[in-house]
Amino acid sequence: MGNLNKKTIYIALLTLVLGFALGWLFFAQTGKNTSETQENQQSARQTWTCSMHPQIRQDEPGQCPLCGMELIPLANDTDQENPMEIRMSPTAMQLASIQTTIAQRQKPLKEVRMNGKVKANETKIFSQSSHIPGRVERLMVNFTGESVQQGQVLAYVYSPELLTAQEELFEAHKIKEEQPRLYQAAKEKLKNWKLTEGQIKQILEKGKIQEQFPILADFSGIVLHKKIKLGDYIQKGQSIYEIANLNTVWILFDVYESDIPWVKLGDKVTFSVQSLPSEIFTGKIAFIDPIIDPKTRVASARVELNNLGTRLKPEMFTQGVIAHPIQHQKEAIVLPKSAVMWTGERSVVYVKNANAKEVSFMMREITLGAALGDSYIINEGIEEGEEIAINGTFSIDAAAQLAGKPSMMSPEGGIAMTGHNHGDGAQNKPQEKKTQTSNQSTQKKDIPTSKSTKEVLKPLLNTYLALKDALVADDFEKALSETKQTLLILGKVDGRMFTGEAQNVWTKHSGTLEKELINASKAKDIEILRKSFKAISEQIVVIFKNFGSPEEPLFVDYCPMADRDKGANWLSKEKEIRNPYFGKAMLKCGENTATIK
Repeated sequence: MGNLNKKTIYIALLTLVLGFALGWLFFAQTGKNTSETQENQQSARQTWTCSMHPQIRQDEPGQCPLCGMELIPLANDTDQENPMEIRMSPTAMQLASIQTTIAQRQKPLKEVRMNGKVKANETKIFSQSSHIPGRVERLMVNFTGESVQQGQVLAYVYSPELLTAQEELFEAHKIKEEQPRLYQAAKEKLKNWKLTEGQIKQILEKGKIQEQFPILADFSGIVLHKKIKLGDYIQKGQSIYEIANLNTVWILFDVYESDIPWVKLGDKVTFSVQSLPSEIFTGKIAFIDPIIDPKTRVASARVELNNLGTRLKPEMFTQGVIAHPIQHQKEAIVLPKSAVMWTGERSVVYVKNANAKEVSFMMREITLGAALGDSYIINEGIEEGEEIAINGTFSIDAAAQLAGKPSMMSPEGGIAMTGHNHGDGAQNKPQEKKTQTSNQSTQKKDIPTSKSTKEVLKPLLNTYLALKDALVADDFEKALSETKQTLLILGKVDGRMFTGEAQNVWTKHSGTLEKELINASKAKDIEILRKSFKAISEQIVVIFKNFGSPEEPLFVDYCPMADRDKGANWLSKEKEIRNPYFGKAMLKCGENTATIK
């Protein structure tokens, strides 16, 4: 009986141990399968994107179909503390050239930027005339730009009148004791031709008639114009050279109508010259032209400067700045214009939020104050100490739109674009819908526009579109010609036909447009012209958003990759994208963002 009980106990213990072992194996395998299943599900949910083209979405890693860069994991919105923020990896920020600044209060200064030229000082330009009539036998100064000193021989002249006068001098010299007054009269006659007492004495000592007489420089300087040639017959008092003393020069700056109230006599101007890039010159406004040039619509502001070593030469281009304090303006937050995204009705910036793990940006609507050249006063929306994106803002906004976050075009969030179309069909297009913003008319309702007003603006639109088409075709010469034509057409628009708010809008934006067209007309290559085209298009879009299209609807197109991924707009009559910023390199890069009816 005892042996049976022991046997039974051994069997029970063995069964219990075997049960535990089987259970452990079963549950361990189940746990492993569950873990693997969760990992697979997590991997299946992982989305991969391109740090340069955030519209790309793929379910597996690889290369971006647009630029060939390695795709990176897309952060899940569920990981974000604030679903309204857009996160960006350090790599994406570096590739998008995103830069930030800390908002600080400062005394606002209105910066007036002016282009100008070095000119000869008009009070130091002299006309060298001949005091002797006759034929030019020898020229000692033969070309424009030659330096001359006072008293230097400029030319030798053969003069029949002087031959006769010398004969009279010899005869009078013979009887000077009996007729001293006659001898004195003969000498005075020669002095009237600017012969010196020494020259007359030399003639008498030689005792023979001198056939050629020198013309001496009355002034020191540089020859601006040479007006005679060898063999010319000149009259007494005739101008033969124009000589300028360049020890002092004038710097004539172009001041646009909108900037005239900010330029005063005595204002300090800081300017630079392209040929002397390491030097900064300063001077004070000595004169402001009271009359505006009817063709260029600018007035001249003059700075007089000592020109030691004549390093500044006439016709050199200069770029000057006047920093004018705004009266009765307290300290305020000032941000660069590149930080502000402006839709015509709203102005927004992106505020950076950073912690130990990540960097994110959130859109903030602001109220702008006065424009200060390359910056704005911020009246509301930004607190001192906040970090604001000042470069790469279009890249941040594009990423926000694609992620369905609040953005410039869609303040309430939601996908506002269908992806950045490069026309090659390579990208993986997620199903997104456009907001109504892209399809509705953007013409302002508070500015009544007559049919005659639109007809006046029609030539301006046509020349702008011709400029756009020339850039699309990569034709620099044609684009430069159309730029100058657009400037000409703009100057013919009579601003007096606009009234009320319409006149304010036209005056403001046409003045800026004229300035940008003048700068663009000086472009040396197509890339510089395309950069100016962005600023031109900004004003053109605003003008026609306010006054409407003269004929058929106009499309506002946008390419976020233009201007080094800062983004740029342009106007087009066709819905099909034809990109003027890249031309044939990326002809279909862009999208329609708005329609002007």
